[in-house]
Amino acid sequence: MRQSRPRRGTARVAGAAATLIAGAVAVLLVLTVPVLTNAYLRLLPFTAAGPGTAFHVPSGSKAADAAASGTTDDPATRAAAYLATQPEAVWLTPEAQPVDTVGAHVTALAAEARSQDATLVLVVYGLPDRDCGNQSAGGLDPAAYDTWTRAIGAAVRAAETPTVVIVEPDAVALAPDCDGMTERFAHIATAVTNLQARTAWLYLDGGHSNWRPASEMARLIERIGVTHMIRGVATNVSNYNTDAAEVMYARTLSAALGGLHAVIDTSRNGAGATGEWCNPAGRLVGARSGSFGDDIVDANLWIKPPGESDGACNGGPAAGRWWPESAVELTRDVG
Repeated sequence: MRQSRPRRGTARVAGAAATLIAGAVAVLLVLTVPVLTNAYLRLLPFTAAGPGTAFHVPSGSKAADAAASGTTDDPATRAAAYLATQPEAVWLTPEAQPVDTVGAHVTALAAEARSQDATLVLVVYGLPDRDCGNQSAGGLDPAAYDTWTRAIGAAVRAAETPTVVIVEPDAVALAPDCDGMTERFAHIATAVTNLQARTAWLYLDGGHSNWRPASEMARLIERIGVTHMIRGVATNVSNYNTDAAEVMYARTLSAALGGLHAVIDTSRNGAGATGEWCNPAGRLVGARSGSFGDDIVDANLWIKPPGESDGACNGGPAAGRWWPESAVELTRDVG
């Protein structure tokens, strides 16, 4: 049935009311912690990272510290100096950046990224029972995790700097082998909610091509209930699988998740994988961040900083520690 046309007076009143409501909504969005959907994010004035995007080069990386403290004739120093000039992600952990300092740390990183006219890449890694007691065990209790991720989200929102956020590497793929899957997924959903920002794209860790099948990973991710709040998934984080294998995996996972996008970690996949995830020998750095992408894969990134150990295995130090021998090996073919 055709609707009747409103009287002019009614239209004016309705228009004024609509304006007031819109203004109130705008104020609420500014003053409150937003729970934004992906549909809303797509309307905002920020383009997702892609091939050719300039990504942040962190001045405080372990590679930069090693380069500054070494001697110029030392191969380890030269390797560190090369790696220190490459764009890579900054990992946020509660051990290194606790609740009372993480916000200021993110603010400083965002300022540095703006000075480089670059997109900041952050990894949020503090989930309760992180890594299920493996090499990178740790994390916060649930209440502290909520507070910590809120602090990160608030700093990202205040900075208004283009930011890629990788949410909790390995957390989803490890879940079937850990205790408390329901609680784990609730914590991940909390993080995704707290990290929403109008200038940030969130990618939930999605495993890799040599771990769980894409169909299984898709079911796990869907159970978390946040696919409408993320840009997509991050694959191959801290792993070594080839570009071709990961692009195929990312596209298959995307199809199972309704077209979500992806980023791929290429920091150490230049020689492919051996089947060993913890400090395998003979690996090489991969394509520099922002070297490639397509309609599903937004970009490749260096998410795991090359030169940092996977854990106390195959001759390496504890997870995250700088390992000069690894830096030399990974960069041995760099011109």
